[in-house]
Amino acid sequence: MTYVILAVYLAIMVGIGLYCRKRASSVAEFVLGGRNIGGWFTAFAYGTSYFSAVVFIGYAGQFGWSYGVSAAWIGIGNALIGSMLPWIIMGRRTRVMSKQLNASTMPEFFEKRYSSKALKIVSAVIVFVFLIPYTASVYNGLSRLFNMAFEIPYEACLIGMAVLTAAYVILGGYTATAINDFVQGIIMLIGIVAVVLCVINGKGGLTEALNGLGQITDKGVPENSLNSVFGPDPINLIGVVILTSLGTWGLPQMIQKFYAIKDDAAIKRGTIISTIFALVVAGGSYFMGGFGRLYGTGADGEILVESVNGKLAFDSIVPQMLKDALPEFLIGIVVVLVLSASMSTLSSLVLTSSSTLTIDLIKPLIKKPLTDKKQVLIMRVLIAVFLLISVIIALNPNAYITTLMSISWGALAGAFLAPFLYGLFSKKITKAAVWTSFISGVGITVTHMFIFSLGFFPDAAKAAASLPLNMASPINAGAAAMIFGLIIVPVVSSFTKNKNLEKDEKLLEDCLKQLKG
Repeated sequence: MTYVILAVYLAIMVGIGLYCRKRASSVAEFVLGGRNIGGWFTAFAYGTSYFSAVVFIGYAGQFGWSYGVSAAWIGIGNALIGSMLPWIIMGRRTRVMSKQLNASTMPEFFEKRYSSKALKIVSAVIVFVFLIPYTASVYNGLSRLFNMAFEIPYEACLIGMAVLTAAYVILGGYTATAINDFVQGIIMLIGIVAVVLCVINGKGGLTEALNGLGQITDKGVPENSLNSVFGPDPINLIGVVILTSLGTWGLPQMIQKFYAIKDDAAIKRGTIISTIFALVVAGGSYFMGGFGRLYGTGADGEILVESVNGKLAFDSIVPQMLKDALPEFLIGIVVVLVLSASMSTLSSLVLTSSSTLTIDLIKPLIKKPLTDKKQVLIMRVLIAVFLLISVIIALNPNAYITTLMSISWGALAGAFLAPFLYGLFSKKITKAAVWTSFISGVGITVTHMFIFSLGFFPDAAKAAASLPLNMASPINAGAAAMIFGLIIVPVVSSFTKNKNLEKDEKLLEDCLKQLKG
């Protein structure tokens, strides 16, 4: 049954890609769908790019285990801070200003907004380098679920998914991705509700499950804390909310959705739809993950979840829950659910990366003009290269989903969030401030990675982990990089001179006129 459901789903996805292939011949169509995507499609594209196997398998498993049902706050934060507010604050301005600047990528926005080709080149490199670990984290979660459902070796699942994704993205372009995202989003909404109900009913219903969760005690986890409103560790829970919610404001693959949206009416619809989608999908995923210990802990307190090098394999928690709680026919639906979420995220990531490299790096370096046909061909080749590198990283069994995603989001949003957000509203932001944000965002993330994530300084990691706010966590480091950027950009701008003040004033005035009109 699972194989039949999966085969039908894959046939539909590839069919949509083939159907839209002719509409992906130019750069504008391949990257932005001709800037003519409606509110429903954009909202689902935003939501499905936001939530993937990273959330459903990795984050729901690890944070559900750590924080219990209070992990649902992460989903609520994702809906309100990560979905609703960006649409309200940035949606219209991004659409109008990117069209005024004729920018189709975030590096192109930085170049034209701050009059600097160097900013475009450096930001393009940052995008390509740090989208790779995010893509690897999606493959990691997806392959673990396939391993559970079909008992196929993890490596084989990983390579198979890479080949499938390459074919799907190369065929479709943005229009096909948006249509697929809508179909995938419907599957995700239905699947999440079904999974949450099965997981809770598998432990005797909500009241019984919460009571059982409260009786579990562990090192640093007091009785009745895993079933409480704020959980055993509310301080570090806030760090997770900030990283996973505020991060969307500076991620190029998320912001690019606003470039492509059709009009103001579509933005209003998209705001409501995107928020509801996030509440159901993210809230449901984290709430489900909160019951992970009931399925991963034996009657005698023994941990049933597998370990890697003596450490709990958080990425295996949700697959084990699903295997125990779901009937066989629902396993097929869940496989399609996670595949849907992950394929849409992967398509967004590889499109963003390949278009950024082509438009912002390769095209300027080639003296002869590149036709649209050649640019689209280059993007398709780069998609394959990008996926290959991601697979190599994901083949590392010690590469946990949450670590990979935190490194990616910390560097990208830490570098880009502040200069992009302030650039939409203020004429005072200087080029020096943008450089400062780039350096601090990447610098904080990379420094933290070498000290803590790669294990070069184990004593430092132990000392940092013992603090109330665990600074050994890449999640807290990513949140710190974003907040630091929001503080340092206006500070540096106040001490440096904007040499393009008149141009920036006119740009913002024109933008405001369009917004009022």
